[in-house]
Amino acid sequence: MTGREIKDTLDRAGVLPSKQLGQNFLIDPNMARWIVAQLEATANDAIVEVGPGTGALSEHLVGKVRRLILIEFDARLAAVLAERFGGEPTVEVHAADGAKFDGRTLFKHRPLKFLGNLPYASGGAILKNLLSRPHPFERAVVMLQKEVVDRICAAPGSKKYGRLSVMMQYYCATELLFDVPPESFDPAPKVMSAIVRLIPHQQPPVAVNNLKMLNRVVVQAFSQRRKTLRNSLKKLIDEDAIVALGIDPNLRAEVISLPDFARLSNLLREEDLTEEDADLDLNGD
Repeated sequence: MTGREIKDTLDRAGVLPSKQLGQNFLIDPNMARWIVAQLEATANDAIVEVGPGTGALSEHLVGKVRRLILIEFDARLAAVLAERFGGEPTVEVHAADGAKFDGRTLFKHRPLKFLGNLPYASGGAILKNLLSRPHPFERAVVMLQKEVVDRICAAPGSKKYGRLSVMMQYYCATELLFDVPPESFDPAPKVMSAIVRLIPHQQPPVAVNNLKMLNRVVVQAFSQRRKTLRNSLKKLIDEDAIVALGIDPNLRAEVISLPDFARLSNLLREEDLTEEDADLDLNGD
């Protein structure tokens, strides 16, 4: 559908973009085709799309994959999608929260890939839900605010490198694919968007005794970015222990690699964890 056809469909259904939900509908069909192409979907694939909105991405997959599972939080849009694709036996629409939907119910649909034009306000929560449960996804192609994608893909030494970078890269190989300008949406957002490709690691890239401990060390180290490890981690790890690992305690968190964060986290004990550490942190710097 063209941008005009999408708008006409929504007008007939009485659906306006919700500012509260941070909705910006993709209306550029060429961009939509390009985004979908990055999934490298095959006829045997099942695709889970979170935040399908008007179906701008979905329509390029209908009839081309074994199963297309659309998870839309907005009940109004879920109804539009159900009507639009109701005659397609390979499509199922769920009016559900992508930040809470349990992907483990989809294990029967293999091979499985993930697609999402994620709202800026809830994108982090949706990614957290995707990554913090055991899941069978082979790859994900996700649109987010460019600032967030830059942080996901940042390397040590970059000002954008932070706890989001470390934790996301523990789970996945990350790749910034393309920027998406505001004029590709209706209404046009005030910020640039970008596409990131995530390939879950078949095996963890580093040895971590306890993922909660890694999260604790990363959060603590980046909570005061300008402080050296000696100061930012002093409540968790003795300076001599940091030196014994061959890590300079005078360095700041923004230059510490994932392998070194893993080694630091392996110094912690179970009793060092708090109730707050039970939750994976994909927010903040």
